[in-house]
Amino acid sequence: MLTITEADVRRLLPMEDAIEALRGAFAAWRAGEAQNQPRRRMVLPEGACLHQLAGAYRGYFGTKVYATHPKHGAWFHVLLYDAATAKPLAFFEADWLGQIRTGAATGLATDLLAPAGASVVGLIGSGYQAAGQLAAVRAVRKLTEVRVWSRNAANAAKFAGEHDCIATATAEEAIRGAGIVITATSAREPVLESDWVRPNAHVNAVGSNQAQKRELPSALIARASLIAVDSLPQAQLESGDLLLSGLDWSDPRLVELKDVGPRQPGLSIFKSNGLGLEDVAVAALVYERMR
Repeated sequence: MLTITEADVRRLLPMEDAIEALRGAFAAWRAGEAQNQPRRRMVLPEGACLHQLAGAYRGYFGTKVYATHPKHGAWFHVLLYDAATAKPLAFFEADWLGQIRTGAATGLATDLLAPAGASVVGLIGSGYQAAGQLAAVRAVRKLTEVRVWSRNAANAAKFAGEHDCIATATAEEAIRGAGIVITATSAREPVLESDWVRPNAHVNAVGSNQAQKRELPSALIARASLIAVDSLPQAQLESGDLLLSGLDWSDPRLVELKDVGPRQPGLSIFKSNGLGLEDVAVAALVYERMR
């Protein structure tokens, strides 16, 4: 069994390739040729939490397991197996793998849903996931301006300098007029207001995958013409942005990413939670490049 390090993943998994790997995985899932198992969590009295999610695609199946503690950090690993024999193939250090695949899901959703000419990004958040989010959007749209805001002004300024952005004084300044909006924060309450978002914009909300946390206000959910999720069963468990808005799960605006059709006019939202299928798709690509 191969051991694949963070350095291996950085070397072998460019964002553009990760986006195409997910495009293939979602197409296969739509055709009934892939599987996804929603995330499960085990929370301990000490505050530690064990998270597990799994998927199967292209002759592979696997699981992502990670442990988190609010004071001590997080540790991510992926196990990849051969679907035909159940033989273990690779053990991954998966911090970077997860950052890339989370960005790649946003890149795919943006490619499908954002206006073709969208060139201005408003980004809220300058932490762990923000760089991957921006790299993915840059892979699918030609951007002329990126505006970033964070609660920590020093972090936003540092991010702006490293990623060719403009740090703004307020969240509203970052969002108003942007054709593509990204929220990548640890916030528990909405980080923007509905009327800041232009009518034909596309919004990627990636920061929360817990039922009691959200980045988007209910009014913005109500305005959307289309709301895409990576997995409906997983969204029903952990998408606070939708659960706290009171959205009816039979709402015809709600669609899984694998079923998104041609872009229609109006405001679109992609609520990302992160799937085991996504981890398996990009892990398989890296594994094949290691052989």
